[in-house]
Amino acid sequence: MDVISPQHEESETLQAGAFSPREPHHQSPAKAFACPPALAVAGGVVALITAVVAVGAGGYSTGVRIVAGVVAVALVLLAPGLVVIQPNESRVLILFGQYAGTLTQARLWWVNPFTVIWRQTISLRVRNFQSDRIKVNDASGNPIEIAAVVVWRVTDTAKSVFDVEDFIQFVTVQSETALRHLANQYPYDDYAGRDTISLRGNAEEVRESLQTELQTRLETAGIQVLETRLTHLAYAPEIAEVMLRRQQAEAILAARKTMVTGAVGLVQMALAQLADSDLVELDPERKATMVSNLMVVLSGDHSPTPVINTGTLYT
Repeated sequence: MDVISPQHEESETLQAGAFSPREPHHQSPAKAFACPPALAVAGGVVALITAVVAVGAGGYSTGVRIVAGVVAVALVLLAPGLVVIQPNESRVLILFGQYAGTLTQARLWWVNPFTVIWRQTISLRVRNFQSDRIKVNDASGNPIEIAAVVVWRVTDTAKSVFDVEDFIQFVTVQSETALRHLANQYPYDDYAGRDTISLRGNAEEVRESLQTELQTRLETAGIQVLETRLTHLAYAPEIAEVMLRRQQAEAILAARKTMVTGAVGLVQMALAQLADSDLVELDPERKATMVSNLMVVLSGDHSPTPVINTGTLYT
């Protein structure tokens, strides 16, 4: 069987997340003017008045009506430049096919009106993704079911809009891919007792590994992974009963080992105290009999039933 070194596995993980776009983008602030709300209201009132004058209401002269019409048209053309940004929200601006920057500060802004057709709103709020339970083989080849929750948010709106097709779908697909790869890297449990990292026994190390790989994969889309947690981890139904019996057998063996180790220590202590106290002298045969009796009493499953020997040790 081929052995893959941890360095090779890490290299494969990094390469799997290196989705470099042909022309990577980076978020930059848009050229915009902070517009006081009162100014926007005043502009609307002026546009309404000039529109009324331009259509001939009030008996104004032709020259006044023409000027009012020009002002009204100008205000109407400038109005689409007003943009309201809410808290934890951003607006990506595109001008004639070129990235024109991103608005992130919450307030009323005025920008180039020609960007009105190509504006895209991107939420900067924290989001959760709960994966479905997927069936995959662990590092030992055992089929297991695993699921995880991913907490993430957008940090680079330019990458999210221009470098991937659909950044939400990208998070979904890459999260499930990273989860499958994680399950293939580690065994479900450390059965051999070699102190290897396992999915069940090293939750924190497994979580850090998943978050590191997922962050590498989502960097292309301008996504920051805040936290990852395994929400479900179990053997597949077809082997769950068999593996449960295996776990029970291992638990029994571990308990037996502890009991025998303790019993040996107690027997050694009893023999040492008898030898030091000169209470009784035991030949090798009697010592062997005593050790045998004590081991049976201390290591048995049930309470011992005492038997009184009315004769000698040899009858």
